[in-house]
Amino acid sequence: MTTTHVILAHPDPKSFTADWAATTREACMSLGQKVTVSDLYAMGFDPAEAAGHYPSVHAGMPFDVLKTQEAAAHNGTLPQIVNDEIARIRAADRLIFHFPLWWFAPPAMIKGWCERVLANGALHSTAARFDTGQCQGKSALFCVTTGSDAAESAYNGKEGDVALHLWPLAYTLRYLGLDVLAPKIIHGVHGYHRGDAQSGLETRLGTELTRHAQTIAKYDDLPRMTFNADGDFDDQGLLRSDAVSHSPFIRKAQNHWP
Repeated sequence: MTTTHVILAHPDPKSFTADWAATTREACMSLGQKVTVSDLYAMGFDPAEAAGHYPSVHAGMPFDVLKTQEAAAHNGTLPQIVNDEIARIRAADRLIFHFPLWWFAPPAMIKGWCERVLANGALHSTAARFDTGQCQGKSALFCVTTGSDAAESAYNGKEGDVALHLWPLAYTLRYLGLDVLAPKIIHGVHGYHRGDAQSGLETRLGTELTRHAQTIAKYDDLPRMTFNADGDFDDQGLLRSDAVSHSPFIRKAQNHWP
């Protein structure tokens, strides 16, 4: 049985993002999958990593995040909410994220979730990352809304290429060993539509929710993002001259895109 873990990050439980996540859950369950959901705002998840989360870190002591996480992972003292999320990730075959794009990036809640939950010593280590990551065999899909329209969010759009805005989060999951699917993005979702524009938006979003069940049904056939393999880098960690660059974030020329 396939297990899917849905991660929702939106402060409004009546938002389209929340409706979209609910549609994901229903579509997965209709296919006989086991589904778990983490509604981060509803859970009161604290996205700020801090010494106060670790009783072993006393006042005045230096707080080395990686070392503290590693020690807590090894001695079983990670915060319970973090342990619960790690258990859901380990049990899942698929991670499906639902969030809006704010200020050209995922919400801080998602970034903080990564910083706290993807803990050193629990889900990654120096020896287990990228091609040897602990989450090999798992995959992730981002379901994202933007306020800008599709043209503005294109590779040559004024709002910047939405695919590049999402690349750091995708590479975070790639670091753990996951395959990352090409994101599903719905544009023009904001609260400033009026009259016919609002009616048109509601119709369009309803259609998108209906179509989404088909997306989930064809999940295994969805395109995947391409990343460089470990063997594409030399002993210094630099991209080899004979390797192909798959992103402006890892390129062969310093001063221009590939």
